[in-house]
Amino acid sequence: MSSALCDSALVWLRRDLRLSDHAPLAAALRAARRVQVAFVFDTAILDALPRADRRVEFIHASLAALDERLRAQGGGLIVCHGRAADEIPALAERLGVDAVFAGRDYEPYASERDARVAQRLAAAGRRWVDLKDHVVFERAELLTGAGRPYTVFTPYKRAWLARLGVADVAEHAVQPGTGQFARPPAEPGLPPLEQLGFVPAGLAQLPLPTGEDGAQRLLAEFLGRIDDYRTARDYPAVRGVSYLSTHLRFGTVSIRALVRAAHARAAASEGAATWLSELIWREFYQQILWHHPHVVERSFRPEYDRIVWEQGPLADELYAAWEEGRTGYPLVDAAMAQIRTTGYMHNRLRMVVASFLAKDLGVDWRRGEAYFARALNDFDLAANNGGWQWAASSGCDAQPWFRIFNPVTQSEKFDPEGKFIRRYLPQLAGFDAREIHAPWLVDPERQRAANCVVGVDYPLPVVDHATARAATLARYAVVKSDADG
Repeated sequence: MSSALCDSALVWLRRDLRLSDHAPLAAALRAARRVQVAFVFDTAILDALPRADRRVEFIHASLAALDERLRAQGGGLIVCHGRAADEIPALAERLGVDAVFAGRDYEPYASERDARVAQRLAAAGRRWVDLKDHVVFERAELLTGAGRPYTVFTPYKRAWLARLGVADVAEHAVQPGTGQFARPPAEPGLPPLEQLGFVPAGLAQLPLPTGEDGAQRLLAEFLGRIDDYRTARDYPAVRGVSYLSTHLRFGTVSIRALVRAAHARAAASEGAATWLSELIWREFYQQILWHHPHVVERSFRPEYDRIVWEQGPLADELYAAWEEGRTGYPLVDAAMAQIRTTGYMHNRLRMVVASFLAKDLGVDWRRGEAYFARALNDFDLAANNGGWQWAASSGCDAQPWFRIFNPVTQSEKFDPEGKFIRRYLPQLAGFDAREIHAPWLVDPERQRAANCVVGVDYPLPVVDHATARAATLARYAVVKSDADG
């Protein structure tokens, strides 16, 4: 280790829970003779979560596997529980490290937290080293010819692909020398969930493997069917997507590894090219959040904040029907049952239910965004906000304000046999593929034969789509002149 620049370093894991292809960890191993690895269960985040939270359980299980790998290499994971802005400087002091390494996080809270940590480390004579790891291109690395951030996806994608080189997605190999990973001090290791204030949330009952090994198994399985992704991805009853979103969110797989896999096949596979485009969408929303942090609270396009959403008891009743899957529209209700029972929702359905909340029910999209933030295993602020603003037409490069998904035709097109609906709404299983998408239109005698009387065994629609569509067009009229101009 003669090339080491300092004696000891601490690597702070956040949304990068792996030991391979890891920019901060690789850099720390090059820079320091001894390296410690830590994770903080940040109470500034955790205190707002329910006691049973699948994400905390996923993180916990992934950390257990990571700790085991570190111990096999002579090290081990240090786990702290408290406010990260306090815990990391204090830990650095106790360990006497020269530098703290971490992957950059572009969310507003994370940026403020890291600035505080860096300031406290500097005051103690320690270095703060944050590195790009969560995205391929960050911040101002991709700008328009006028030097401005992109706000339209297609030119951003062209620029992204044009700039992409081998070095941008090269693996950041983690190659510790013998004994370079330091054993943790005599501090508690990974505490049980209960000690952190949480209880198991049923993650073990879901088909969601955890940790780096789980991510690799999912990736290998997906690459065997990636060629079909372009068409299969829209059908929720089909195994068409990668199911890697939670792993990408928590960094149990690196974005570089996924881009390498997609890009290697993109020229010959429409499926791989489409999946690569989806990965670029993720980066697009990350840079939108970085350059335009106002989207966290407001519409990307300010004129859309003039829309008057439903308020009062009616809005609350409509929202509750949406969240609880009682809208009377089977595809919407099945999708909401999926997220409630699994913490996952198929991407096509995310668009359908978001459009339904904002444009059929007239409820502020921020309420739906907040629910997804609580319920999704793969919740990512940038992607969630971008998706909801896309559906509500308030975001950059969003669907046109006058485009309103018809929940029945979406159901007929993307769940034609009703397989997905039957999986999550078994009370509708007696209807055939033609009837199941709009059971309120089925003859009452046939409803009884199907053992599902609409209005008794399954709700009547809370709104009429045609009437709601007309109301939405009127509601959005306040932005019509701006949008058309």
